[in-house]
Amino acid sequence: MIMQSLAGRALLCLLTGSIFTLGLAPFDLKLLSVVSMTLFALALTGQPWRPSLLLGWCFGLGFFGAGVSWVYVSINVYGHAPLALALTLTTVFCAGLALLFAIQAAVVALLRPAQPGLRIFLFASLWVAFEWLRTWLLTGFPWLFAGYIALDTVVAGWAPVIGVLGVSWLIAVTASGVAEIVIDRRASHGIALASWIVSIAGAGYMLSSVQWTEPRGEARKVAIYQPNIALEDTWDRNNAPILLNDFLEHAKAYSPSSDLVVWPEGALPFYFDQAPGYMSELRRIASSNEGTIVTGMPTRAGNRRFNSIVSVGQSSQTYNKQKLVPFGEFVPLEESLRGVIDFFDLPMSNFSKGDASQLPLSSSMGSLAPFICYEIVYPDFVAKGSRSSNLLITISNDAWFGSSHGPHQHFQMARYR
Repeated sequence: MIMQSLAGRALLCLLTGSIFTLGLAPFDLKLLSVVSMTLFALALTGQPWRPSLLLGWCFGLGFFGAGVSWVYVSINVYGHAPLALALTLTTVFCAGLALLFAIQAAVVALLRPAQPGLRIFLFASLWVAFEWLRTWLLTGFPWLFAGYIALDTVVAGWAPVIGVLGVSWLIAVTASGVAEIVIDRRASHGIALASWIVSIAGAGYMLSSVQWTEPRGEARKVAIYQPNIALEDTWDRNNAPILLNDFLEHAKAYSPSSDLVVWPEGALPFYFDQAPGYMSELRRIASSNEGTIVTGMPTRAGNRRFNSIVSVGQSSQTYNKQKLVPFGEFVPLEESLRGVIDFFDLPMSNFSKGDASQLPLSSSMGSLAPFICYEIVYPDFVAKGSRSSNLLITISNDAWFGSSHGPHQHFQMARYR
């Protein structure tokens, strides 16, 4: 049997980890994520901590290899790295992240209690603890959380109460509970698990009917505009006049009937201070219609560069991105890596981190909590920014990841916020 040898368990963990992502967007085969977690718990059963390190790493390699392999697209297609190098960098990235699962599995083995209930609690709590760890360790990479599979199910009703990490815990308890039944098939265990699932689903259904927010004032209208232009053409100076005129014409078309007009991340291919006449015209269009135009664009102050959101209307404000993407917006060990391959010299890859004390943006619709790209996937960061705002706004340019499942996962997490 495959579970009787360490090599067999390692192979099972690799395959098990790789099916987890099928429960997330765009596949949404939600039960497969639960099956993945259940099989992982089973593979760790009875294993000492040293073999568990290997099993956890194999699970993590499959988990991240299937789940975030879309980074290959930006490295190969837009970074112009050769196929072999792009595959190597992607593998190293996923293998490094997999070390977290190796540690998690070793801790499960070291602390494994004798009582089934405590084993379930331990597995679920460590799963969530390491998800939380990924929200801040080495700037954070809070991707592929188990709680996201609950979206569009009754279990999502819990999200406003306990957040995505809390929902992850409920799912991990369920998966570990199934594993315990496989190990010990007593009827009492099955009844307990069934009662747990019914309780979680029932409470989630009731919580889904709660109106957690209240509308204020009259209905307002928002226009969102995304031009149909290839990513590589955006930064081609020959295309700038056409692109800028396109944005301007749509601003004139949408502003009279919209309170807020939103453009994407990096929409305007110049620094804010490089085109005062263009920005003044946008401000005139917005203010003459008593509205606000929000756009993504780079800004700078002295020798520092920022990935920013700029709002123009009766007043002008700027938000500078705080959660920067390693190698995409800044290059760790820059002096050593700059110029090695094109991937380390992508357009606008030398940004600085925005100040943590920035205020919400003001607009014709009240205060806006702004988030750029993958800032929206940080649960605590979004919660903190939204407390003093009337509206959450996130802009992104996911074209860097082509038609892979990365943008679908990103959108799923943005919906969760």
